[in-house]
Amino acid sequence: MKKFIYNLVLAVILLLNIVGIYGQEKSALSHDFELEVEGEYRYFYDDGLFNGQESHFPSIAFRPEYTVAWNKGYESINFTGFFRFDRDDERTHWDIRELYYQKAKGNWELSVGLKKVYWGVTESNHLVDIINQTDQVESFDGEEKLGQPMVQFTYTTDSFGSFDFFYLPYHRKRTFAGRKGRLRFPVVIDKDDLAYESGAEQWRQDLAVRWSHFFGAFDLGVSHFYGNGREPLFTFDNFGNINAFYPVINQTGIDLQITHNAYLWKLESIYRSANAQDFFALVAGLEYTFSNIDGNGLDIGFIGEYLYDDRDALSLNGLQNDLFFGSRIAFNDVKDTSILVGGITDLESSSTIFSIEASRRIWQSWKAEVEARIFSNIDAHEFILSNFQNDSFLRFSISKYF
Repeated sequence: MKKFIYNLVLAVILLLNIVGIYGQEKSALSHDFELEVEGEYRYFYDDGLFNGQESHFPSIAFRPEYTVAWNKGYESINFTGFFRFDRDDERTHWDIRELYYQKAKGNWELSVGLKKVYWGVTESNHLVDIINQTDQVESFDGEEKLGQPMVQFTYTTDSFGSFDFFYLPYHRKRTFAGRKGRLRFPVVIDKDDLAYESGAEQWRQDLAVRWSHFFGAFDLGVSHFYGNGREPLFTFDNFGNINAFYPVINQTGIDLQITHNAYLWKLESIYRSANAQDFFALVAGLEYTFSNIDGNGLDIGFIGEYLYDDRDALSLNGLQNDLFFGSRIAFNDVKDTSILVGGITDLESSSTIFSIEASRRIWQSWKAEVEARIFSNIDAHEFILSNFQNDSFLRFSISKYF
């Protein structure tokens, strides 16, 4: 079924390509191709909590990107692919991150195909970002997303902001780590075993809308989503077996950022309702940046955020009453060196997660990255994080761009 929808979208885009290109006989075509090849090594320095888990995970990934544009750049076809080969069978996967036709004219824009859309302003958790499914096996923090089939129409006004309308014809399931993998539950979860509340299953027709505008120092977004939730709902029976399904949800969200001198005040909040579960969640915080400290472009920012989720222990991300603290360091040098360090601590227990992410270009077309996640004093009563207490890891990667 997945192949069918990909082929269908590809056929639509190719048809639009033919119509668009040959309908513009005098329009010059512009092409752009890039390829990133990444070698990665992840090392989990504690023995696995569950049988079969490994500690060493070398892998290689490919990220090709291609764009063809015409009609003076107002029409284009955009492609971003992804493939990783990893020791964990479930982490060996491929995806079409983006493959869509886009047309812009006047104050409106239309996109048709598989695309990634990002909403949100906070650092530690992206509550309002609901259009795309999370690529769970690719990143612990949920930053990586799968391509979402969609029709997106954007209408921009001078006085009333921008309006985005989304038609989402197909739902994509989240993949979880395999038997050898880390950051998993005691029972290996096969994504194909996860059911749907909706009788239409993955073919339920979802809808979303977002309004965004800025007022001086205020950047505001209000969104609503109706359809299959991107986050599965987990329940456990008396024997410890995991049951999970994707509920039909209504989610209303708000994201706000206020810029005042060196201060950034940030807020994301959602209310999600479903037959099985209603809840409210928010992330609120502040970022302050000391700019050009050494006279050579060094910026150091300090971040503090509070996270609340009234699902308590049933929160899938484990962030129900927590405090995030961190620092963002940007050297603004020719090598684009940057460091992000931080930690999330539970205000009701001893559970703490420390993290560091650093990147730097080397030579002209290479990039090196280092990441560390450390799980410290995880409380046994933590519904999610207790499964990851032995999964602190280091990740090293080096990428070549062609």
